[in-house]
Amino acid sequence: MAASLDIEGTQDLLSVSTLAQRTSSVLERLRDSARSARADERREPTFPIGKAAELVGRTAAAIREAEKDGRLPPPPRTENNRRVGYTLAQLNDMRGLFGTRPWRAATDPCCVIAVQNFKGGVGKSTLSVHLAQYLAIKGYRVALIDCDSQASATTLFGYVPDLDLTEEDTLYPFLRHDDMESLDYALRKTHFDGLELVPANLRLFQSEYEIAARMARGQGNLIDRMAQGIASIADRFDVVVLDPPPALGAISLSVLRAANALVVPVPPTVMDFSSTAAFLAMLDETIETLADRGLAPSLQFLRFVASKVDENKSMQKELLNLMRTLFGHAIVRTPLKDSAEIDNATARLMTVYELDGPVTSSTVRNRCLAYLDGVNSEIEVDIRSMWPSHLARLRKEGLA
Repeated sequence: MAASLDIEGTQDLLSVSTLAQRTSSVLERLRDSARSARADERREPTFPIGKAAELVGRTAAAIREAEKDGRLPPPPRTENNRRVGYTLAQLNDMRGLFGTRPWRAATDPCCVIAVQNFKGGVGKSTLSVHLAQYLAIKGYRVALIDCDSQASATTLFGYVPDLDLTEEDTLYPFLRHDDMESLDYALRKTHFDGLELVPANLRLFQSEYEIAARMARGQGNLIDRMAQGIASIADRFDVVVLDPPPALGAISLSVLRAANALVVPVPPTVMDFSSTAAFLAMLDETIETLADRGLAPSLQFLRFVASKVDENKSMQKELLNLMRTLFGHAIVRTPLKDSAEIDNATARLMTVYELDGPVTSSTVRNRCLAYLDGVNSEIEVDIRSMWPSHLARLRKEGLA
């Protein structure tokens, strides 16, 4: 018999399956009625020439000169002969022409960042997606792998996971079948040039049980499976961002083993701080256990991000200061403050980086972008510090 719930105020018993169907239907309508389009209709963000010049690392005059002499195609214009903003793809063409691509050298390691905390609701997926999009805007080649069956990161790219995707589109086949050699089948282009996505859906949850059971039976080296998948595509990317589930399960262990960098979002509340303390203790035990088996992850950097910060609350302000004292240089200096702009973008199943304009006000949007860019730029420096080919430039920029 199907499980059922007695909803107060109604006489009928609603089955879980009925509730699931109803909520899925509502979600699909929300998706279709949102201002943002579905994944195959999303539009690349565009940039005015001043911002394009800043991102490319050349002057606006240099860009206009290259267009004038034919080295770059002329920009599209409106009927009133006004320039239309440049797409990210056009910015990357400029970087290729001017030699300003920030890519790692072939001899530099691919940076594999796990954005991880074993507690839900800390802003893990929000940080993962905004970090991946920020790096793509800066010209890096990025893969975002959604390892969480809740598929929040996937949803922010315009998918309704359990309607638009099957299990064959996710990590699930690769984790399940040892004879698969590459994750290439699951990579999808996104509306951000240079950013590809391995999506997730609810079916991925099933792999937790299957992997755990197979590990218990000693079948295959499943803890290395994620690392094997990333290795199969790493030559195409500078950075791989992993968004794992908020629990210490089989997939999280495989993610931890694959990562060479760890970013931990921590809201400055008593419950979240307590949970993070437990997470660190558990993480320490897990790394020791993996080390005993010769499987310890090799982390190049560990960073904490104060997320969902509301400094108007005195307790949060106190905890934020405590976190800065405890974590020292490991905590990102810029707090990722709670912002209505992020909330409103998320409600449209989008991110702040792809909105055409402010949802709230220009002041709120600019302040939110300052927080996001501040957090992501510090992590970008950590990434570049992993690459010997970037050290001279980092020293020249006063960042090393």
